[in-house]
Amino acid sequence: MTNVHYEDLGHGITMIDAQLYRQGQVSTYLVVQGDRAAFIETGTAHSVPGLLEVLDLKGIPRENVDYVIPTHVHLDHAGGAGALMQHLPNARLVIHPRGARHMIDPSKLNAGATAVYGETQMERLFGRVIPVPEDRIIEANDGFELDFNGRPLRFLDTPGHARHHFCVVDKTGDGIFSGDTFGLSYREFDTENGPFVFPTTTPVQFDPDALHASVDRLMGQGLSYMYLTHYSRVGDLPRLQADMHQLIDAFVAMAREHAHAGTARHAKLCREMMTLLLQRARAHGCTLPKADMTRLLGPDVGLNVQGLGVWLDKEMGTA
Repeated sequence: MTNVHYEDLGHGITMIDAQLYRQGQVSTYLVVQGDRAAFIETGTAHSVPGLLEVLDLKGIPRENVDYVIPTHVHLDHAGGAGALMQHLPNARLVIHPRGARHMIDPSKLNAGATAVYGETQMERLFGRVIPVPEDRIIEANDGFELDFNGRPLRFLDTPGHARHHFCVVDKTGDGIFSGDTFGLSYREFDTENGPFVFPTTTPVQFDPDALHASVDRLMGQGLSYMYLTHYSRVGDLPRLQADMHQLIDAFVAMAREHAHAGTARHAKLCREMMTLLLQRARAHGCTLPKADMTRLLGPDVGLNVQGLGVWLDKEMGTA
């Protein structure tokens, strides 16, 4: 047994911790409609035993899972798709058209992650991405609607974090499975004022104008919740929408301010982003010690700054 953490959220939706990095960082979702089931997000290859464990605990036969739906092909969202589908004989993979080829042939995903993390860390964190047979893939274009056992799921193309990103509108669940489009919100930062959110600008396709538009498009669906991959369900969406817009603009402004800082740029941006997020978390009412907040925010700050650097180099024509 994996001792996986999971939480039933109502509407037939169960949040399952993907057991990546730390508990409370990466969510997957099991959606049950009648006697049929679907997974939205898969985590990594190492997440698969926990997903199957929850399926078994709920008494859902593996052949009753109809769909596996990663919001995009980054490894914390789709890395376990091929491995999971090996256990689900009737499941189809629903994926953004720009991401489909990487699920059919994940060699570039595996090679890219190995180049970043090294062979040992790649295996420890993610395992290997296993190919998905082409005949088991459904490409979901903008506006595509899936009839999931009488439960409509509608797919919106939502670039900004990645060009191969969609979000899944689930009116039955009164919310949207938003992947990384509506930012990150860790439960440790919750206060009496509600959840704390900030954008993810990670490499390599951050586009601030597109992200602003995608956030507003999600809000335009008029639903109550975002089912975040990082981490779990949040409400109070109008406030979070405003926070997302403010922080996207703040991140872009600090990147431009340090555009010509040379080799010191990354370190300066990390310090400035961390300072900004700590200040906002304190203003939000977070009482965690500064060292704990810094530890929790540190990995995302580093990745966000890398993404800002890639975007800035493209904007300046130096990439």
